[in-house]
Amino acid sequence: MLSGKTVVVGVCGGIAAYKSVEVVSRLVKLNATVNVIMTRNAQKFISPLTFQTISKNTVADKMFTTTSKWDIEHVSLAQKADIIVIVPATANIIGKIASGIADDLLTTTVMASKAPILIVPSMNNVMYENPVLNENILKLKKHGYLFMEAEEGLLACGTVGKGRLPEPEEIVETIIGVIGHKKDMEGLKVLVTAGPTREFIDPVRYITNRSSGKMGYALAKACYMRGAEVLLISGPVSLKKPANINVINVITAEEMYNEVMKTYENYNVILMFAAVADYSPAQKIKEKIKKAEEEFDLRLKKTHDIAEELGKLKGDRILVGACAETGDIVKNAMEKLKKKNFDIIMANDVTMEGAGFDVETNIVKILKKNGDIIELPLMQKIDVAHKVLDEVVKLPEER
Repeated sequence: MLSGKTVVVGVCGGIAAYKSVEVVSRLVKLNATVNVIMTRNAQKFISPLTFQTISKNTVADKMFTTTSKWDIEHVSLAQKADIIVIVPATANIIGKIASGIADDLLTTTVMASKAPILIVPSMNNVMYENPVLNENILKLKKHGYLFMEAEEGLLACGTVGKGRLPEPEEIVETIIGVIGHKKDMEGLKVLVTAGPTREFIDPVRYITNRSSGKMGYALAKACYMRGAEVLLISGPVSLKKPANINVINVITAEEMYNEVMKTYENYNVILMFAAVADYSPAQKIKEKIKKAEEEFDLRLKKTHDIAEELGKLKGDRILVGACAETGDIVKNAMEKLKKKNFDIIMANDVTMEGAGFDVETNIVKILKKNGDIIELPLMQKIDVAHKVLDEVVKLPEER
C-alpha cells in the first residue's frame, strides 16, 4: 500500500514516544521506507537503537555530523519525504514550527520540505487546552499543515482529559489517507450512511439488527483516502470516529431520514450502507412494559425507505446501495437496484463465513446498472470499499 513511499517520522520528547515505535513498525509492514528523526528530549524516553532496528535505517538526531559522503541531512530528508509525520508532537515543537524557528534537525527538515506535514499532538490536557497552543495550531492549519486531534482519557500525569495520542492504527490510516492512494475523488463531496438504527418499544427495549457499521465506515475512510470530502451519518455503533471525517450520530430510522434529507443536496455521491429498520413500533410506550403472563402483541409501522426516496430525487448524483441477502443474491440485488434507482449495489450473502456481521472481511458481488457483475473473493472490508469506489469513479465516463 505504501510501496515506493518515504515517510519521515519525527519523534519528540513525551511519554507517548513509545507509541511511535508501533507507528514505524506498521509503516514498514506496509512497505514504506521510514526515516526517523529524534529530538534530544525524545532520546530520554526511548533509544534510537529501537527505531533503527525496526526501520532498518539509521536514526537522524544531529544537525552537524561528519559523514563519508556529502549529504546535508535536513535537506536530504526533506527532499526524499513523501510525508513528514511528527508523533508525538509536543506543545514546544508546535510552537517552534508556528514561529518559524528551525534550531534542530527536525524543525529544519520541516522548514526545508514541500511534503505534507502531519502533526499528531500529545500532552497534558491543560497544555492542550492552552489558548496559545490553539492559536499556533490554527496558524499552522492556515498554512496547510495537517493535524490529528488528541484523544480523551487517562493521561500519564494522572489526570483525565484531552491530550492522549491517537492509536497507532489511526495514525497510519491517516498517513495512508494522505499519500497511500491516487486522489481520483478529489473535488467530490460524498455522503455515507452506516450502522443500524434502533426503534424503541419502551424506554428500555428496542428493535434493531446485527449491523456493526464496519462496511460503511470502511467506505467513508476509503473516500477520504482518495481525496473526497466526506460526511458520515452513523447509527449507534461501537466503532471509533474516523479521523478527518465529519460524523453525525443518529439513533432511529426517523433521525437517519431527517439528517439524510436535510443534507443530501450538498453531495455528488451518496453511499447508502446503513441498515435502516424497515419497521418501527406503531406507538412508543412511555413506561417500561412489565412482563406479561401470556403472549405480547406488538404493532409495527413502516419506516421511510430513504434509499427509494433518494432514487427519485437524485438527479445527476451517483447513488450506491447495499443489500445483505440469504437467498438468490443476484436476483434480489438486481431487483433492489432497479426499484431504488441505484447506479451500483453491493450484495453479500451473510450466511457465508467471513461475509457476515461483526467481521473485518467480506465476500461481495458488485452489480451495476449497465448489467455488469463483479464478483470479489474474501477480502478485508477496506479493500472491498476501494473496489466499490473503483466502479464509482468510472461512472461519469460510462454515463
